[in-house]
Amino acid sequence: MISVLVIDDDFMVAKVNCGFVNSVEGFSVVGAAQTAAEAIAAVRDHDPDLVLLDIHLPDMNGLDLLQRLREIKPDLDVLVISAAREMETVRRALRGGIVHYLMKPFSHADLHERLEHYRQTYAPLGAADKQLEQADVNRLLGVSSQDRRPLPKGCSVETLDRVTVIVRSASGPISATETAEKLGTSRVSARRYLEYLAEEKQVNVVLKYGGVGRPERRYEWSA
Repeated sequence: MISVLVIDDDFMVAKVNCGFVNSVEGFSVVGAAQTAAEAIAAVRDHDPDLVLLDIHLPDMNGLDLLQRLREIKPDLDVLVISAAREMETVRRALRGGIVHYLMKPFSHADLHERLEHYRQTYAPLGAADKQLEQADVNRLLGVSSQDRRPLPKGCSVETLDRVTVIVRSASGPISATETAEKLGTSRVSARRYLEYLAEEKQVNVVLKYGGVGRPERRYEWSA
């Protein structure tokens, strides 16, 4: 279980974010803080794996707090959640070693996608004896495989990433219809992405038989 500390100066926003995090399988909120002082104490007391960090805090800039928290726990991972959109703020956050930068306002699906990406890529790095392949490093850095075919016309990398997260986080083989519902798009569009991933050997196609007509094509992540 990945333990999470939520830091936001707005009590209600922090409460909502805690609910979001707890609804994602594999994540558990261990505390919430509204000030830098509370955050420092919470990291010492709860030793979280991941912090959701707001930049605008009443007693300290969140990016300054990031460095203070790293002094307490050097391997602490930080996902910034903020309304700040200034280039210098984002640049400084990236140089501070954050895992994601999510701008407010955002949806439950947006946060779910970032948390799932973290679980799939960053969390396994805690295993000191794990041997990585180039594809693992590419995924960690958000780089597509160089030998991947171009996407079909009309498809986007952003949506492909969302489809990938949906398939990887599914409890079992998932259909194009179910994927479309999660994406908020058409079944035909969802199937184009799923078939592309199948052709790239990133997902396996499982045929579900039953009823009249052709079997249903379902998709599961290729381990």
